[in-house]
Amino acid sequence: MNDVKLAVLGGEGTGKSALTVRFLTKRFIGEYASNFESIYRKHLYLEGKQLNLEIYDPCPQPQKAKFSLTSELHWADGFVIVYDISDRSSFAFAKALIYRIREPQTSHCKRAVESAVLLVGNKQDLCHVREVGWEEGQKLALDNRCQFCELSAAEQSLEVEMMFIRIIKDILTNFKLKEKRRPSGSKSMAKLINNVFGKRRKSV
Repeated sequence: MNDVKLAVLGGEGTGKSALTVRFLTKRFIGEYASNFESIYRKHLYLEGKQLNLEIYDPCPQPQKAKFSLTSELHWADGFVIVYDISDRSSFAFAKALIYRIREPQTSHCKRAVESAVLLVGNKQDLCHVREVGWEEGQKLALDNRCQFCELSAAEQSLEVEMMFIRIIKDILTNFKLKEKRRPSGSKSMAKLINNVFGKRRKSV
């Protein structure tokens, strides 16, 4: 069974927990206690594989505070970054999160393949008080090699499910890319060892 680890990040009040619970249970819950973090687990069958999905939903951080994603960058295979289309400050925070994820990789957090990231504009049902345009979200995603969508956790259960399936498929694609890169290195190392020790056996 493949383990898939997904972190759902965003500012307070963006609905990231509502999106997660909507995906897991198909129910919408509008209010959440925001003073604790959660890890949800779900078994999925996708693309012919049994998946053990873990979704990390951290405590929301104040949007003006400094933040570090070091542990999340080490743990997660992919990220869902959520903002509220009726709150421009939440979009600025989402942008900062994406910039942090897409920073040039440091030696302590080096990845063979770039992390899958999906930017989500939530609360599309509040479009009458929209502060962030669809085009702005799309541009931020394109500029940073992310997927993008807008939806409403409150009103669109199917769209929420498809959004999570989309990012999980991106993660599985990354797994395949990693697997393709590993054998070539292993084969060359095996060839090198065979050449060295094979020659020695012949000379004895």
